[in-house]
Amino acid sequence: MFYLKYRPKTIEELDNSHVKEIVKKILLSDSLPHALLFIGQKGTGKTSTARIFAKAVNCLNNKFSRSLTPEVKESSKKTSGVDTVEPCNACKNCLSIDSSSSPDVIELDAASNRGIEDVRNLIRESNFYPMTNRYRIYIIDEAHMITNDAFNALLKTLEEPPSSVIFILATTNQEKIPKTILSRCFLINFAKAKKSDIVSMLKKIIKKEKIAIDEQLLPLIASHADNSFRDATKILEELTTQQMLTFEEGKQFLGLFLENFFQTLQKRDLQAILSWIEEFNQAGGNFKNLIEQLLEELRIALLTRSGIKMEEAADVELEIKEIVALMKLLTEAYNNLKISPIDSLPLEIAVVEFYNRDKVVSSK
Repeated sequence: MFYLKYRPKTIEELDNSHVKEIVKKILLSDSLPHALLFIGQKGTGKTSTARIFAKAVNCLNNKFSRSLTPEVKESSKKTSGVDTVEPCNACKNCLSIDSSSSPDVIELDAASNRGIEDVRNLIRESNFYPMTNRYRIYIIDEAHMITNDAFNALLKTLEEPPSSVIFILATTNQEKIPKTILSRCFLINFAKAKKSDIVSMLKKIIKKEKIAIDEQLLPLIASHADNSFRDATKILEELTTQQMLTFEEGKQFLGLFLENFFQTLQKRDLQAILSWIEEFNQAGGNFKNLIEQLLEELRIALLTRSGIKMEEAADVELEIKEIVALMKLLTEAYNNLKISPIDSLPLEIAVVEFYNRDKVVSSK
């Protein structure tokens, strides 16, 4: 799988440019935080960043090797990288962390290790010195799943942790993390993956895989990746497997292969827009993807009309009031998709209501 094959292994390889800079600054600072909280939606690189961080602080060939004893330095393969915080990915510590065999880097899924006994065991283990590494690292994924009692048990350790322990908590739901925990962690917000960062990542993959894809298709993949690096690589892999690598084939695969929706809508012709939807339906278009893309284009248009500079321009010639009204109708249509017996029906109702509203406004 492309996502696993091209998972970042160094700080420089991180696709999220914002996070890359923050992590560099933390590692270059004079002291490391004893607890970090990575916040962001799925597929934005939280776990990959946690593993890179664990390798960086335990690497035998970078800045952190300065604290090693002469004997350990001598056993290291090289020491030429002492001025960098990048993990070398060649020493025994880096290799063991990469292969998930390090006894000092423990990854826990809080969805299945969420109770107070699980956390108490973790706390007991954290009191022991690392076996082979400089730091013992606990990477706790889906941290918001930890119970309140377990969080309370963890709180004391986060307040006064052993000097050789670093906790990295990752969550998709910051609001479910107690404030007492938040206040004791260094927060890194992964936010949504930027479209430009996703495109940059895809270009790296197609270059290494020597995929002959129309590069115009890459921004379209990024738009349909739900702001996720992982989802973008999955789409690219699907397109590659299906050999749908031209722009038109890619649009067909993603369900956006007809005349622009907004161009048709802006003709103010109800029959034309309903015909567009029916053709889209008959051709096997995905209405979930379509409405998501329409809402994103409307959002960009709304922000642009409001004077905010955006990465890209939307091809929407509607007034702000019309944009807001259509966004409300499309949001309602999106929510109704899961209960509608006919896939096209929520969107058809939305455009009819928008058209009728437009006629009422025009008659006033």
